[in-house]
Amino acid sequence: MTGYLPEVEAIAREAGALLMRHFTRRTSFEYKGEVDLVTEADRGSEKLIAERLRERWPEHDLVGEEGARSETGAEYRWYVDPLDGTTNFAHGYPVFCVSIALVHKDGQLEVGVLYDPTRDEMFSAECGQGATLNGKPIRVSTMKRLAESLLGTGFPSQKRHANPNIHFYQQITLRSHGVRRAGSAALDLANVACGRYDGFWEFNLNPWDTAAGVLLVQEAGGRVTRFDGSPFRLDSREVLASNGLVHQEVMANFQEIFAGRGLEELPSVEDYARTRK
Repeated sequence: MTGYLPEVEAIAREAGALLMRHFTRRTSFEYKGEVDLVTEADRGSEKLIAERLRERWPEHDLVGEEGARSETGAEYRWYVDPLDGTTNFAHGYPVFCVSIALVHKDGQLEVGVLYDPTRDEMFSAECGQGATLNGKPIRVSTMKRLAESLLGTGFPSQKRHANPNIHFYQQITLRSHGVRRAGSAALDLANVACGRYDGFWEFNLNPWDTAAGVLLVQEAGGRVTRFDGSPFRLDSREVLASNGLVHQEVMANFQEIFAGRGLEELPSVEDYARTRK
């Protein structure tokens, strides 16, 4: 696949500029569920991206997070997240991005572009051609031990009490150098691709959340699977991405957590106070 990246990058940059105009004036937002937010910026960004993609590649299908759809069974399909990190955006927290990916009907990820307008960082990848950040090649980290690794994760905006990730967050925090929860799965995957994170995991993501970021990690030399090591697919409800070197150790820890073995209990306030003396 050649010739896609310059045009898709230009579209992502245009959408990012639109987001920043809304961000600087603190755009209004509403709930699309009990706690899921959607802003006029989400809708405006998706409308712009969908129009540009359809103008350039009308023969392709398109699936956007906010409802843009054209599913005809075409050979290629675009997955669009016009604003990944909406909660951050709505609260004025500058961690969000535009994510656009092209996928073949057999599931092969072909093109991935992710633009962070607050830092003017353009992550790009094309199948078999490597990954770049602002035009320069990127690679995953070389960290080999979980205990020295920095990882990212995320939590759902609703029904958190029913999501098991709080247990994973606690245990992996204790067994690693740290875990960050930034609020944008796409950016988390990009941070694995460029070596800022050594790994990332999350439950219940959608194809528009993961498509571009997964290709970035793969093209940067990393590994992406489900939690048990089986192949990742866009319809998978769990994703584990890493530099490849800590992957087995993270999976082994996940198996222990699922089985309820070796779990560290939370200390009492009194016990914690004693450790601080």
